[in-house]
Amino acid sequence: MVENVVGRFSMPLGIGANFLIDGRDYLIPMAVEEPSVVAGASSAALLARAGVGFKTGCTDPIMIAQIQLLDVADASKAKRAILASQEKILACADTSPTISQLGGGPQGMEVRYLPDTEAGPMLIVHLFIDCRDAMGANAANTAAEAAAPLIEQISGGRAGLRILSNLSDRRRAWAEVEIAAKAFDSNDYSGREVIRGIAEANAFAIADPYRATTHNKGIFNGVDAVLLATGNDWRAVEAGAHAWAARGGQYRALTDWHVRGCGDSETLHGRLELPLAVGTVGGATRSHASAQIALKILGLDVDGQEEFSTESGGSAGDAGAESGLQGARRLSQIVAAVGLAQNLAALRALATTGIQKGHMRLHARQVAVAAGARGEAVERIAGQLIAEGSIRLERAKELLRM
Repeated sequence: MVENVVGRFSMPLGIGANFLIDGRDYLIPMAVEEPSVVAGASSAALLARAGVGFKTGCTDPIMIAQIQLLDVADASKAKRAILASQEKILACADTSPTISQLGGGPQGMEVRYLPDTEAGPMLIVHLFIDCRDAMGANAANTAAEAAAPLIEQISGGRAGLRILSNLSDRRRAWAEVEIAAKAFDSNDYSGREVIRGIAEANAFAIADPYRATTHNKGIFNGVDAVLLATGNDWRAVEAGAHAWAARGGQYRALTDWHVRGCGDSETLHGRLELPLAVGTVGGATRSHASAQIALKILGLDVDGQEEFSTESGGSAGDAGAESGLQGARRLSQIVAAVGLAQNLAALRALATTGIQKGHMRLHARQVAVAAGARGEAVERIAGQLIAEGSIRLERAKELLRM
């Protein structure tokens, strides 16, 4: 799969449980090394079931291919000429017969003007490519390279970069959940206290980029785990989502949590929306056996088609309401639901006992293993570290020698 291979670097593959997404139960494959991620997502998914689970949707799978034009004598004239030649340019960019046969391929274009760059004025042509069930990097790059000579000829400029953009803001997925306050009741906290704390924590992350960075990292604990398990490019998704989080000029939380209703009827409503360019065909999904198994666990076969009809409570027009939804679009919606669940788990902990209590309890096992414990000794030493309230490697080594 890559160059200069000397071995394999394994990651634990866990299963997120309790997920009810658009009226259907899911087991979620999650490849992640951090303790409490799988447990947190599963716990939050159980809370979501107190309502109707997660409702999701997505846009069409449109990727952006960029062509950079330099040395354009008259930018306004060139822009008009390019747009007037759209049909011819899109035909030239239609380089994947397979994607076109499935109803995808070039769908449109736009031209942007960047007047003040260090390299001088630029025209940037965006080709909009429907990639169907592919992530679409290769399709977008090939389309940009194929169309560049014609665009040079039409504009009189010189084509520079010809490559996709990972800010796939035309290819987004979202998830929503609404949970009654009473579902959060515990011996130590009332549900109304908890959901107000969650809403206040989210408001902090919307207002402050320092908090937003950690807030969004927690979302990606879940998002990246599913992307990695299914052989998808988590780096591309992260880059696009972080750019999306800063689209208003300040980096903000990707989620929105707020309290609805009043008194005993109070509920917590949450929503996550982000660019999600994922694929269920091509790339590692074809060459990595574990990725194929992960897609099977999700009910998606390796050809990218869902093995059942979807049932969604989404509004008219939501992608989740379609029957026989494409694999990549369905996967993006599942990933969004997992990201929302992960964020809920983190905010619930922060609004109550704090993040460390549960996390360190699970972390104790890692410390025991790092100290050299094996088999039954792992649980014994981890339990002792927790009981002492001192989860340190040196203490674990002492216990192992006893």
